[in-house]
Amino acid sequence: MSQFVKGIITGTFTTLAAIGSYRILFENDNQESASSQTKASETILKYGIPDRGPDIRVYDNHILSYDQAKKTPVWVAEYITKRNIDGPADRRKIKFKSDPNVQTEFSAENSDYLGSGWSRGHMAPAGDNKHSQEAMKQSFYLSNILPQNLENNGGFWNRLEMYCRDLTKKYKGVRIFSGPLVLPTTDENGLHYVKYPVIGKNEVSVPTHLYKVIIIENEKSEPLGLGAFIVPNQPIGFEHSLKDFQVDLKKLERSSGIIFTPKLDTVKIPDLCQIDSCNLMKRDKFELYMIGRKLQGARSLKYLEKIWSEIETKNLTPDSYLINLYNSRKLELTYEEKVVRNKG
Repeated sequence: MSQFVKGIITGTFTTLAAIGSYRILFENDNQESASSQTKASETILKYGIPDRGPDIRVYDNHILSYDQAKKTPVWVAEYITKRNIDGPADRRKIKFKSDPNVQTEFSAENSDYLGSGWSRGHMAPAGDNKHSQEAMKQSFYLSNILPQNLENNGGFWNRLEMYCRDLTKKYKGVRIFSGPLVLPTTDENGLHYVKYPVIGKNEVSVPTHLYKVIIIENEKSEPLGLGAFIVPNQPIGFEHSLKDFQVDLKKLERSSGIIFTPKLDTVKIPDLCQIDSCNLMKRDKFELYMIGRKLQGARSLKYLEKIWSEIETKNLTPDSYLINLYNSRKLELTYEEKVVRNKG
């Protein structure tokens, strides 16, 4: 055997021995470190690990992470299709209530919102749950609610939710993440600070902004487009478009401290607003839509006529659907009030 081959063999065994020794030392170090950490945990956390509640809470048609200190959701996730937005579920039969799955001391109550000047804003909206009365009922748990500016809730944000539902008519499915943000402001001295009110005896936190992440999918359930939006929690007029509030997903993730899709590389997913329009419903159409909802919920002829008068006041032109709805509701309420008079 040549000296060269002997050298290779000797060198190989020496290297293997060194690697083996290193591995033993490394494993011993790991074992000692793990043992030390276990001992430290048992000593320091003698009475258990501090508990902030479940990481996620799962419901029939939404999943959320709940902040027990702020009494609002951290994020709320949905996956909606055409199936979800049609059905017999009726929100008029449902009331807001504390989530029975949240401990009382960490829960908001309806009394917190009463007289506060803030509305109860859904993150997973009732309109995304028309397929199921139970799913819609769960969307009224206060774990899915946060203090929202009334005009924003019934206006711009409502139109954004409607846009998400409209997307299900074009694409197989729509994935949505919604939640609150508390963003810093700058004072006259250039100092950055975070400031927000709380409401009620349970001190429910009022966010400065709301966010929404929208992902549309094709027939193969592959992502086609993604959009991220940060919306101020204040009145927003019809002069503003959704694109005015579009942000890079990474910016939203930095602001919220949340990575929304850790199993999805979002870098190469096209911009939602380039794939679709990102156009929200225009003023006249939205006003007529809201009048239609009010007509459906009218409980008296007097209120029905008051709602119908809004069409003239707002200089709107009703379509045949709205005219037929008004006439049918008028007949129903006329009959109901006649029955009540006869009983009296």
